[in-house]
Amino acid sequence: MSTDRPDASAADPTTPAPGPSAPSPDHTAPGPADTGSPEAEPTPTDPGAAADEDATPEAEPDAVPAAADSVEAGPDEPEAEPDAVPAAGEAGNADPTPADSGEAGDGGPEAEPLVPGTGGVGESPAGSETPAVSEAAAELAAQKVERERIARRKAERQAPVEAGGKLSGKAADLLAAVRAVEGGEKPPALYFDDAPAAPRKAVAAAAPPPPRNPEPAAGPTPDAVAAVEAVITRGGAPAALAGAAATALGEDAADLLAEDPWRLLAVAGVRPAQADGFARALLGPEAGPADERRAAALVGWLLEQAALKGHTALEAPTLESALAQYGVPAPAEALERAIGEGAVLVFNEGGEAEAEEAEEGEEAGEDTGPVRVLLGLEGYALAEESLADGLARLANGFDAPADWGGGSELIRAAAGHGLVTHTGGEAARAEPRALAAAARELGLRVCLAAHAPAPDAVTTAGLLAGTEGPGRDADGQFALDLLIVLDAPQLDMETAAALVESVPDGARLVLSGDPGVLGSAGPGRVFADVLAARACPQVVSRVPDPGPVGELVSGIGIGELNQVDAPGKEVVIVPVRDAGEAVHRTVQLVAESVPRAFGIPADSVQVITPGHGGSAGTRALNTALKERLNPGPGRFGGFDPGDRVVHVPSPGRAVPATVVSADARGLHLDGAGARIVVPKERVESQVRHGWAVTAHQAVGARWPAVVVVLPGDAAQALSRDWVYTAFGRAERHLSVVHGVDQALAHAVAQVPPKPRTTRLTGLLSALAEAAREKPGE
Repeated sequence: MSTDRPDASAADPTTPAPGPSAPSPDHTAPGPADTGSPEAEPTPTDPGAAADEDATPEAEPDAVPAAADSVEAGPDEPEAEPDAVPAAGEAGNADPTPADSGEAGDGGPEAEPLVPGTGGVGESPAGSETPAVSEAAAELAAQKVERERIARRKAERQAPVEAGGKLSGKAADLLAAVRAVEGGEKPPALYFDDAPAAPRKAVAAAAPPPPRNPEPAAGPTPDAVAAVEAVITRGGAPAALAGAAATALGEDAADLLAEDPWRLLAVAGVRPAQADGFARALLGPEAGPADERRAAALVGWLLEQAALKGHTALEAPTLESALAQYGVPAPAEALERAIGEGAVLVFNEGGEAEAEEAEEGEEAGEDTGPVRVLLGLEGYALAEESLADGLARLANGFDAPADWGGGSELIRAAAGHGLVTHTGGEAARAEPRALAAAARELGLRVCLAAHAPAPDAVTTAGLLAGTEGPGRDADGQFALDLLIVLDAPQLDMETAAALVESVPDGARLVLSGDPGVLGSAGPGRVFADVLAARACPQVVSRVPDPGPVGELVSGIGIGELNQVDAPGKEVVIVPVRDAGEAVHRTVQLVAESVPRAFGIPADSVQVITPGHGGSAGTRALNTALKERLNPGPGRFGGFDPGDRVVHVPSPGRAVPATVVSADARGLHLDGAGARIVVPKERVESQVRHGWAVTAHQAVGARWPAVVVVLPGDAAQALSRDWVYTAFGRAERHLSVVHGVDQALAHAVAQVPPKPRTTRLTGLLSALAEAAREKPGE
């Protein structure tokens, strides 16, 4: 190899480079030396852990000091990550790192045992023991009875009813009043002056519609916080936790903590080891691993950590294994107690039909195989069942197709069905837009919603909050006839439930998106579950993404990393030897090479990297890019006017913005043409620099040029859906700063997306089967 090193122009996109599958040696001048060692990589027990970062500002994994420590509490970085979350589909393995590529876990002597595999799709239970005996069986039977009651009520609602024939009480009186007014017998004022406005359909899990300008929720009273602070301080925990504990546990938080110190696990960022220390300080020797209160709190905490990784339930053996790792002496009995006390619900995967078949087979002496028992928290269970009910309501809402005059396959499907799915890449987004235009021409009220700001579309979050879109009618339903949701894979279970419950009867819902991108930041895999249930028409787009970038991304989607022909330098590979050189090359590409070669300004070039930590994570890259593109002292809490930032108003949402100014009210941002004011106390937790982002933060958006940085210490963070998402954000040009050797090709071919344990597919399938059987009854 020659020792001569040309100047930095070798990184210019005008210089041909091989495809991603075969990077060539680089003889260009190295970047600044990487004097700091990269942060710890994820351990081999969970190769995909680091790819699961969400779209929230980051924080160090240990957001809350141990109770016995005297360190001041509070995150020193905005994004808090869980320390122990199940790794789907990897039974018995620990997930030792936070969802932040390149960042070390908590290893060392005091490292806590971590949650084993979640029993993802296709994973069978370990062992023949079930975690529940008498109480579990009783709880399952009670839930079965309740579901049968709900099913009967739904069947009664859906059956033809003679006008007023099944009404009684106040509803019958109101119907009589309506008929009296229509017949001229009585004036309207005699009946309706005091009539309450009621929703057309009462759903137990549905929240009331938020106002267009919602007021912030009332926090705990100062007296409650002071009482909690006294208990917190007595237990040796930082006093700064008092507010969060009072918010999480309510006005009686002080009494609850004094009686059951492990309830401190309800506070975000608190870990079992810290709760144990707090309990020992309050209870003394009585606080031991076998304490029933500790086991109950751990069950809830483990399920909440699983939700942060996308699961709405976990397998019973998985929870037993996790409890055992945390020192619970009889994990099966602990689960049984939790089920008996109603702290956790138990389900049979596949719904009631499979459970009944298994019971019949057992009675007949047949071997029906293992029954997969799932455990979940009540809130997630109710929301998932409410979502299934709402989707089934829409799917069964039309008996005959409307006359929309033909058109594309998607238009024909939407004309005849209340629920339709549509899949395709970036180019296929034109099809739902054409559907929206055709529906508007027919005089229908149409709303197009997307995960990130998009032309002619509102954001899903803004639609639900009432700040964007058509608003709601008197019944709290969206005032529309057709709702088209782009980026449907980004819908988490709770957001989807709120969205579906707000779609009125007689309206249509179209869920559109690319199933190859990263999943939602919240629990659930709604779009994938709806597709798997096959409970509605599925329209698959045949429109390919154009150009070399589209060809490359299409191959990645099927597990192939192809070398594409890019005569216009649409795809360029920049090999690097270490993280320091990766940062140097990235800054050079954004500031010089891409603008010079393609005429794309630097503020339209987006950098994407696997995680926040490490020597070439978002923190390091943003520091280097700010110094080059917008140097300044950071006088507004680390920000200066002109800084590119990411505003995260809630977990899972990342809104690109630019800093405008700051005053006593807070930091002023310009996000997609809208002025945003972030209060001073929320700047640290909601705003971070945005020249470089993670793929989760970039999903749903596209830029003219994208630079994907793959440093060597992020090799284990890569997966097929991560690469597909990151590469697919580029419209005209893609540069890949390549430092992972063969790990990129391995990830595309061998590391599929992690499965999530959910119940929606089974619930939808059961409802669809019931609807098909109904006509023959």
